[in-house]
Amino acid sequence: MQQGSTFLINHSNCLLEAYNDPWNRRIRVDDYRGSIDKILEKAGELAVSEKAEKLIVKARREHFTRLLEHGFRFEASVDGYFLGSDGWFFSKFYTSERKNNLHWVTEDEIIKNVYHLKEPARAVMPPKDYQPVKLQRGDAPALASLYNQVFQIYPTPLNDAGYIEKTMEQGTIYYGFVCNGEIVSAASAEVNNFYKNAELTDCATLKEHRKHGLMKHLLALLEDHLLKNSIYCAYSIARSLSFGMNAALFQLGYAYRGRLINNCFIYDKLENMNVWVKDLASSALKG
Repeated sequence: MQQGSTFLINHSNCLLEAYNDPWNRRIRVDDYRGSIDKILEKAGELAVSEKAEKLIVKARREHFTRLLEHGFRFEASVDGYFLGSDGWFFSKFYTSERKNNLHWVTEDEIIKNVYHLKEPARAVMPPKDYQPVKLQRGDAPALASLYNQVFQIYPTPLNDAGYIEKTMEQGTIYYGFVCNGEIVSAASAEVNNFYKNAELTDCATLKEHRKHGLMKHLLALLEDHLLKNSIYCAYSIARSLSFGMNAALFQLGYAYRGRLINNCFIYDKLENMNVWVKDLASSALKG
């Protein structure tokens, strides 16, 4: 898998930080300041030069209409993404194929059915053979093996132990369940310490261990870790065609905030991804 690279573009009246993701054939603008018109111009130039099929901008609320005027499409939002202010995900497509979506009606039906679920009872702890642990750098090879078994395709090279170690060094937190000495389930929190938000991601459980609801426990452990470190904006991006993962997030108190079209290669193809958000501060008060 070809790994991505970060671009820092400093112009006379704007500054933007963009991530080139050649594996998923997209450019993502993660941060910016200055003239929004010049920012979008420079981001578009980068997308064309890198032959990207999709340009994503994590935008502020005040730039909503300007992005629409520049031909961008609103896809999803994350409550409190920028130090308590909402973040808005806008996209522009550079090929008709990338913009085309054949599963929209099916995915809408999944969201409708998820919202019809009853609130769950308190989660039942898994059997004693399953031990929850905070994973460290030494666990990277075993983690890579787990991800390699679960996913045919993944947006990032999680089957590479070196890559996992690098994400740990950059602040990503991993929790997992160990059974008979093997990591059988894992999830992570990719923390943005500047804007105080975290993406709960990299959720994987070996098929033969999925009946115990391990993922809900791991996400709860990650939330507790974030709360202790004063990170209150939590969000997760789930495959739109996966009823189980969307249902798990809903039953953990996450709210649906939109869909990212043909966002990344995951599982076995290019897929749409649903965005779910949770205000951990409010949830802690309710608890």
